[in-house]
Amino acid sequence: MIIQFSVCNYKLFREKATLSMVASDFKDHCFLSENVFVPKGEKSPLVRSAVVYGANASGKSKLLEALVFMRQYAISSSKDGQKGDRIAVEPFRLGDQQEGFSEFEVLFVKNGIRYRYGFEVSSTKVNAEWLYIRSKSREMEIFYREGEHISTHARRFTKGNVVVKEGLLRDNALLLSVAAQFNDAVCREVLDWFQQIEIIRDVRSRQFRQNAIDKIKTNAGKSDFLHFLRKADMGISDMFVVPLEEGKHARESAEVMTVRKIYTEQGEEKKAAFSLNKDESEGTKKYFYLLGPVVDALNKGAVLLVDELDAKLHPHLVTMVVNLFHYKESNPNNAQLIFNTHSTHILHKGLFRPDQVWFTEKNHRGEARLYSLAEFKLTQVNDYADRYLQGKFGAIPCLTDL
Repeated sequence: MIIQFSVCNYKLFREKATLSMVASDFKDHCFLSENVFVPKGEKSPLVRSAVVYGANASGKSKLLEALVFMRQYAISSSKDGQKGDRIAVEPFRLGDQQEGFSEFEVLFVKNGIRYRYGFEVSSTKVNAEWLYIRSKSREMEIFYREGEHISTHARRFTKGNVVVKEGLLRDNALLLSVAAQFNDAVCREVLDWFQQIEIIRDVRSRQFRQNAIDKIKTNAGKSDFLHFLRKADMGISDMFVVPLEEGKHARESAEVMTVRKIYTEQGEEKKAAFSLNKDESEGTKKYFYLLGPVVDALNKGAVLLVDELDAKLHPHLVTMVVNLFHYKESNPNNAQLIFNTHSTHILHKGLFRPDQVWFTEKNHRGEARLYSLAEFKLTQVNDYADRYLQGKFGAIPCLTDL
């Protein structure tokens, strides 16, 4: 479970921006109590979801992209690239200082242990990197890297110490990633956590289509899909997978068919099969392919990142997806959902606590900042949409009279 994520000098974020999943201490402790949980080994409760609002090009997607970059670089820096290769990081570019180091840090809990991992990186090298763990009350340094100097824990970082002593670390690779390749236990745990993060930017990509096909081929997966499709009133009563003929122009190995009721002119009820990709609406397809990573995250207790969750989905469906994460019955493993949206409809429903709602806003210099609804004095805790649209919280476009 993620506790907090911070980023600095990355794309639109010149100054440090921090997304916290720690629940605020409201006077009414019972307010949407199903939206929070206390992880094993922690005292403070965390929220099960966070939603980010803001004008177009204000940094909503860039915030998610920052965590995506951190994940990808942590997983692949030891194996993708050679000494001297450039690092694909994008610092803030709208000021005098065009380069500098971009900083990323994440705090998370796994199996009752808190981890704090971060790094500073430019396009040419890793400037700093650190890893700490806390199992009770004291934080323990596993390693700290600054320039050429690396300090390590003698007992808890045995495999990583070999990497350092043998000079096996490139200046453009992360120690975490290299040590995990040598099966260092602590680094392996951190990397496993990163690998479990589910990311959705284009839900109709081949990756998610294949995910859905693989699940439907199993009885349990098909049962899950049909359950959520019926809940969404899609009118789909069954589904099956049809193999496609192989050929040099074939993009898919199989096709999903949906089964719906049809009626004859005499009113007789029958069933007919339809192609998901050719016959179903864009909204149905998005919801269908979204179910794969949603089910995966709920089963694993993982973090799910979704860019523009509301695109092509009815607000009621968005609400239903969010509630899958909010209720313990559907989310027993405490998965977390982080997404951005323009849909203010879901702010009307008492769906979120103030500490779950975040905003991004750019100043006149093009610098994005991130802040929470919990920072405002609120007289009501049920309806934020009207005040947001009125500009009471900022993070809306400033339009001129056309």
